[in-house]
Amino acid sequence: MSELLLIDDDQELCELLCSWLSQEGFQVRACHDGTSARQALAEAAPAAVVLDVMLPDGSGLELLKQLRADHPDLPVVMLSARGEPLDRILGLELGADDYLAKPCDPRELTARLRAVLRRSHPVASSTQLELGDLTFSPMRGVVSVDEKELTLTVSESRLLEALMRQPGEPLDKQELAQLALGRKLTLYDRSLDMHVSNLRKKIGPHPDGRPRIVALRSRGYYYAL
Repeated sequence: MSELLLIDDDQELCELLCSWLSQEGFQVRACHDGTSARQALAEAAPAAVVLDVMLPDGSGLELLKQLRADHPDLPVVMLSARGEPLDRILGLELGADDYLAKPCDPRELTARLRAVLRRSHPVASSTQLELGDLTFSPMRGVVSVDEKELTLTVSESRLLEALMRQPGEPLDKQELAQLALGRKLTLYDRSLDMHVSNLRKKIGPHPDGRPRIVALRSRGYYYAL
């Protein structure tokens, strides 16, 4: 049974989601502010976190920053009542694995959680992937660039693995989204682009300055050799 930490100040919504997710086989602990959430995280790391952008004692985005610093590979799904594009972009830039606007359908949240949990426990080969000065361990979610180790989020890890397994070959956005996010992209959905942007920042360019991940306009991406 996967343990989830639900962080949201809307207690009625928490009761609804806790009831639904419990029926779906999850064990859920709810916190209604950042302080109690930090305490819960200090006691035990859950399998995944559902985090609201707006909290009574601070920003959920600030809590996400701390989460990523302390638990870089912990799956996080963000929620926002405002549904503002900027919230979505900031959340993804800070390392959220997925994002849903409130009110959200509990069935969709369940599907998103199962997708990020599947990606966080890959059954792929433990073989390391090496391309030039970059070495990546899919099972550990750790990439080494010029012998410097970096930890990736679940989505970044799956994205890099997909690109490195087919270097030089373009992968369209829907294919990459299915591999990295576990779902198809919706209209105006820039989640994949934001994860690519974050990944580029982490791994940097080739030693000669060329980008490692190249975008094909309106098509997709490929890992450049």
